[in-house]
Amino acid sequence: MKYGRKILWCAGALIPAAVFFADMMCGSSGISPAEVLKALAGRPTDGQTMSIVMDIRLPKALTALLAGIAVSVSGLLMQTLFQNPLAGPYVLGISSGASLGAALCVLGASSPLIGPDSFAGSVGIAGAAWLGAAAVLLCVAYASRRIGNAAIILILGMMLGSGIDALVQILQFLSDEQSLKSYVLWTMGSLGNVSWLRMGLLVPSVILGTGMAMACSKPLNLLLCGETYAATTGTDIRRTRALVYLATILLSGTVTAFCGPLGFIGLAVPHLTRFITRSADHSVLIPGTAICGGSLMLVCDMISKTAAIPINAVTALTGIPIIIIVLLSHGKLSRYA
Repeated sequence: MKYGRKILWCAGALIPAAVFFADMMCGSSGISPAEVLKALAGRPTDGQTMSIVMDIRLPKALTALLAGIAVSVSGLLMQTLFQNPLAGPYVLGISSGASLGAALCVLGASSPLIGPDSFAGSVGIAGAAWLGAAAVLLCVAYASRRIGNAAIILILGMMLGSGIDALVQILQFLSDEQSLKSYVLWTMGSLGNVSWLRMGLLVPSVILGTGMAMACSKPLNLLLCGETYAATTGTDIRRTRALVYLATILLSGTVTAFCGPLGFIGLAVPHLTRFITRSADHSVLIPGTAICGGSLMLVCDMISKTAAIPINAVTALTGIPIIIIVLLSHGKLSRYA
């Protein structure tokens, strides 16, 4: 690797760290950098400041970083696997499938044993989201194999998403007032609902999913030239697809379950990363997408806290201009080879 690229990666790694620290200072009550450092180091500081930093802002900033990585990397995987620049968990209906699974838990479950603040509840919601995401992903994958038309696959994904939204509306209509309120707030997206208990499930899911994606870097590069060419090089296409599916389910399903549907980041960030790196090599794109996605979600979190608006609105207002800029800059969406 050239020295220039090494310097670029070192600088890139510092960006999410700097934005993460800035996010820790941002909020309704301003906290100085020195106080944040004291709290993180466990040094004596004001009790209220320690509580705000360690119990509220640190888990929320970690959630923003992990969520940004997860939705961005899963979006890159979908765009490459389906050879479609508009593919992504949100567009293909995968996030809607995860939302349906989570809705069945939030709106349909009433047992205290599976309450959202319990470990069983966290596993239950995440598991239901995984199953919902898997069901939609397998439907889209099957249709992709049978049809092979990118436009039709997008339409199918949007139809599945609309159908799932209709089912969720029925659940909302039949649910009680408290469950309905919880679900409506969940659909707006929130990075502040992930407790340290849930973090124990979110962190390994994102690490494992991203690790699976990195393991598929070489096969994904070969798939850019078509499945026939990849097969002639000895690539195990079925194994690659299975790993990509599992990674997408883990990444998008877990984040959707705990943070709600975060739209447009998964679609926009892979294109932004290609524009910055000028590369189609997934050994570069995957870590680059993780860095860009985590940093952008942290910025969105700061905007959300400052303006006091839902995070999902911020991600949409941030992601859409990125897509427009890429379109205007290139005249078309980024190529894959």
